[in-house]
Amino acid sequence: MIKQNVAAAAERIKEHVVQTPFERSAMMSDLTGADVWLKMENQQHTGSFKFRGAMNKMLNLSEIERESGIYAASTGNHGAAVAYACQKLRVPCIIYVPENSSDAKLANMKNFGAEIRVHGKDCMDGELKAREVADSTDGIYLSPYNDHDVINGQGTIALEIESQCSGLDAVIVSVGGGGLISGVGGYLKSVWPEIEVIAASPENHAVMIKSLEAGQIIKIDPVPTISDGTAGGVEAGSVTFEMCQEYVDQMVLLTEQQIQEGIIHLIEKERILVEGAAGTSIAALIKMKDQLKGKRVGIVVCGRNISLEVLRKIL
Repeated sequence: MIKQNVAAAAERIKEHVVQTPFERSAMMSDLTGADVWLKMENQQHTGSFKFRGAMNKMLNLSEIERESGIYAASTGNHGAAVAYACQKLRVPCIIYVPENSSDAKLANMKNFGAEIRVHGKDCMDGELKAREVADSTDGIYLSPYNDHDVINGQGTIALEIESQCSGLDAVIVSVGGGGLISGVGGYLKSVWPEIEVIAASPENHAVMIKSLEAGQIIKIDPVPTISDGTAGGVEAGSVTFEMCQEYVDQMVLLTEQQIQEGIIHLIEKERILVEGAAGTSIAALIKMKDQLKGKRVGIVVCGRNISLEVLRKIL
């Protein structure tokens, strides 16, 4: 079913999204011994893959639903994606953000006309608040991951990958709430059943991976991470948990140093600007290079929205 749902999403959003390049990285291939291909979602509108899911969700709402009020919560990328989708459809939106949100991502949301409300210490606090306000006002809460329309939108990345290559042995995807890996992993498993789906998370904030290990969604104390795009909890009952249980084959945790080195590798070797979440997937490739040697590996380069302050610290 996910294959058909993703195909429908691709048709729905095709006039609005960028079909991003899927390019072989000679540098990363030489470094790791794998045949490495990069899906350049850092070139997507708003600077991350999130626009696909947000736009698919918005287009699936009725006009009455859109006008009832759109609420979301985000560390930045989902908020910018929702704001841009709403701007294109001429609908106002309110985004709840945690206290530690990066300046670059806040600016991105504001540029697209979102009303910003600061609430809580991490994205989960904002998600709960945004859902509460939406429910109390008969508005629409647009989850960053716990929504099949959003997941199917993210899965259109995989549909494009299918058309851009003859097959992959493995795909590495950074994981926060699990919307991206559920869509990408689910679709790729439907067309290439033997593909290995690898989830990458920072050690400092690996809620989904720890939950998968525990066999249930758990809470962990948030610790700051450069991979702020994957930070935040996983909502109780999230549909992504069971999807990750089904589709994820391997999980890998990365230190902050490894993630920084992943960012630096892409900047130095490929002249590609990426954020921490994308650096996480590159770090996973490097950490697993012995296991992946000789295999064709796809990596979702999920976003580019990194602040100058963070860049100065790591370069």
